[in-house]
Formats: sequence, C-alpha cells, structure tokens
Amino acid sequence: MVEQPKYQPYERILLKLSGEVFGGDKGTGFDFAVIDHLAQQIKHIWSLGTAVALVVGGGNIFRGARAGPPGMDRVSADHMGMLGTVINAICLQDALERQGLETRVLSAIEMRAVTEPYIKRRAERHLEKRRIVIFAAGTGNPYFTTDTAAALRASEIGAQVLIKATKVDGIYDKDPKTHADAQRFTHISYNDVLQRNLQVMDGTAIAFCRENSIPILVVSLSDDQGLLRGVQGEPVGTYVGPGAGRRAADA
Repeated sequence: MVEQPKYQPYERILLKLSGEVFGGDKGTGFDFAVIDHLAQQIKHIWSLGTAVALVVGGGNIFRGARAGPPGMDRVSADHMGMLGTVINAICLQDALERQGLETRVLSAIEMRAVTEPYIKRRAERHLEKRRIVIFAAGTGNPYFTTDTAAALRASEIGAQVLIKATKVDGIYDKDPKTHADAQRFTHISYNDVLQRNLQVMDGTAIAFCRENSIPILVVSLSDDQGLLRGVQGEPVGTYVGPGAGRRAADA
C-alpha cells in the first residue's frame, strides 16, 4: 500500500480577493449568496488553526483610473477605488461575523468611525488573538494596486504565502477562454511571470514578492475545495516562486 503524502497547513496566510468576486457572475455590485459562501470557506480555513488576513479590491464598485471618464484625474480616481475597498471590507466583515468569527478591518486611509487605522503591530496582535484581519484602502496611496498592497501586507505580517483567489484555476501559458490548447502551470518562477507578461498580478507586486521571498499561490474560488486544499499545503492551482516553470501536462 502506497503511503499518502502528508501536508502541513500554513500557519499564517494573506488572501487577496478582487472586488469582482463580491459581484458574483456579474462582477459588479454585491452577490450576497456568493459573499456568504466565501465567508464559510474562510471559516473552514480559520478552523485549521491558520491565521487569516485579507486584502480586498474594489473593482465591483469602481476600478480607479480605468473606470473614470477620459481626462479624469488619476489621483481622484484611485482614491475613489480605495474607498470602494473599504465598503467591500465592511461587507465581508459582516458576513464573517455572521459565521461567528471575530474580525477587524484596518484601513490605510483613516476613518475611525467605521474602521481601525492600519498599524503593523496592531494587525499582528489581532492575528495572535485569532481574529481575522481585513486590510482596506490598498496602500493608502494612489498609483498602487491592491495586488501591491497584498504583497506589502503579506511581508509586513510575516505571511508564509500570498494566495490570489480568482475565477481561474491557476496561471496559463495563454488565455484559456480563447485558446483550447492553453496549458496551466503547476509551478512558475517570478521571473517567468514577469517576462511572459502573464498578468496574474501586476508587475510591481510580483517583483516585491520576489525580492522578499513571498511565494504566491493562485487558486480558483469556483472549486469549493481548491482554496482549502491550497491552505493545507496540497498541490493545487499554480505556485509562483523560485525555479523554472512547469506545466500541468509535464507534472
């Protein structure tokens, strides 16, 4: 009898959620059934003993400069996008607390009436107390995406992995929606992602993770077990780290 490999759950993770996730199939507004299901998945992760922190996007509300009219000031547009992430963070906080979890929203833009200001030591203390921490408002600065905010916060809290949860089950060598022969990578290096311009995260975030040795795991939210398996250390989705790229067909 072949002994099955034993996997070890991560002790601390940073989960990055795009704003489009909150909108369900439409990608805009709020699909509360989807959000509640997501909260249940996060609860399962937390029950493993894993410390969970999240960075949320705001694309279901406003996509920064890409959503504004021609000529709109980039700083104004980015600030609107950052405020959208605060709305999503509060929405997710409510869903998680209805699951019986204790949470805190920490915003890079101070708004003490509804969130706590982001302070690194405060975030670490909440995680030590088994609270789920939701980081909002990106980095608090225009011109930086929430992907970059996720890489920054993952480094600051000492996360063992940055998990990017998307609607696709990993990183492909070409767009799987338009190419039937697209192949998924099981493992790919930071440099390959940047050189191939695969755009799973923005280049600044990938480079930051490379410089700070933060592995990235890309998994699908469509698979109920995908996220949970990834947190448990099982091979799933695409792992971005040192080494050469390897496609699923070669694994």
